[in-house]
Amino acid sequence: MVTSKSGPVTTPDGRHIIVGGRRWRATDPTVPDAVGARLRVHLMAARRAVAAARRAEDPQAERAARTRVQTAKEALGERGIPWWEQSTEERRARWSAGLAALDAQKDTP
Repeated sequence: MVTSKSGPVTTPDGRHIIVGGRRWRATDPTVPDAVGARLRVHLMAARRAVAAARRAEDPQAERAARTRVQTAKEALGERGIPWWEQSTEERRARWSAGLAALDAQKDTP
């Protein structure tokens, strides 16, 4: 394991982070900082929407919010096809398509 001063503990290959003894897939390191920041804004908004839908006991809104979480996580490379198995072009297409989809949904409930 590798400890970073500015982030969580990572596996030696950098593909996973360790949080509370559990291994999670790391964000694709090739996602540009500005794109990653926008994707994380979408991710956190979607997570808040999941919580609000659960409080409101609205399964349809919860499903829509969870779909947005999935889109953001895939765009960041944390879910879906592992980023280390994708070409540079596939990785760029993944985060670009995810960001475009989330930006298009931004004004929808």
